[in-house]
Amino acid sequence: MLVVMQENATEEQVRAVCERIEALGLKAHAIPGSGRTAIGITGNSGAVDLGVLESMTGVIECIPVTKPYKLVSRDVKEEDTVVRIPTPSGEVLVGGEHIAMVAGPCAVETEEQCFSIASQLKATGIRLFRGGAYKPRTSPYSFQGLGLSGLKILSMVRKQYGFGIVTEAIDNESLDLVEEYADVIQIGARNMQNFSLLKRAGRAKLPVLLKRGMSATLDEFLMAAEYVLSEGNYNVMLCERGVRTFSDFSRNTLDLAVVPAVKKRSHLPILVDPSHGTGKRHKVLPLSRAAVAVGADGLLVEVHHQPEKALSDGIQSIVPEEFAELLTEVRQISSVLHRKLN
Repeated sequence: MLVVMQENATEEQVRAVCERIEALGLKAHAIPGSGRTAIGITGNSGAVDLGVLESMTGVIECIPVTKPYKLVSRDVKEEDTVVRIPTPSGEVLVGGEHIAMVAGPCAVETEEQCFSIASQLKATGIRLFRGGAYKPRTSPYSFQGLGLSGLKILSMVRKQYGFGIVTEAIDNESLDLVEEYADVIQIGARNMQNFSLLKRAGRAKLPVLLKRGMSATLDEFLMAAEYVLSEGNYNVMLCERGVRTFSDFSRNTLDLAVVPAVKKRSHLPILVDPSHGTGKRHKVLPLSRAAVAVGADGLLVEVHHQPEKALSDGIQSIVPEEFAELLTEVRQISSVLHRKLN
């Protein structure tokens, strides 16, 4: 159910409607838009008495939402959501006319490694640094990440270079630590349907970057995001990172068709990970160009100064010089689309 408020509705009127919804034993989600506020209602197993709400001051109408996902739908919010990521060097905007660039190693290995990569990336002008302190791997014998010590290294990178930090949480315990040391909580593909983790992320104060599961449909992807929003965290970004298919010429199949599909159904921004999406270094640049051209709101690129020595996914990591070339090319494409590169 969606309650649409008048354009000139006051904060008091919006609050009164929310309180009435809560009094009915339901949950109210006030989502301000550019023109008016919409209030999403969740928690109802059946029909809601529309007369009670439609008679309240400031309410235009109540609209049933038939899709299984409510809060992520454009029925609730027509215009694009712009997520604001606070960093030491100022806010980074993601969505709308803003395209965010996120780069860094797949995994935090050493302080020297992260500082070397960060110093070279700083020169490119990007403002978001990615790196995994926790690495869920297919094999239990593969490098699993440094954990807390890795988060502390990322925190030092943040302080030294002014980057906002994007890093993955794999369970509730690690999410508590990520929330303390980082600026964006990443939920990886393997955890897209870890519902307890999604709910915990929904109660976090930081923005969430939710990656698509390896075999997830579009509806499953959006429903996973709905879990986060339903707990009160509306700063959610989606990320296409490739799906598993029969193709044998790349690690995954990067599904760029999902970008316009998401934008038609949802107001949430969607980024693209061309590194995991292909698993091949030489494919990262062309797929990055294509992702921006198709409307992606950002790129998540793996960069390593010595990819041949990387402890995780070196085969898909590009070197800083290649990333600088990537930036130059996607900046030209973004200008054609009248968008700004962060």
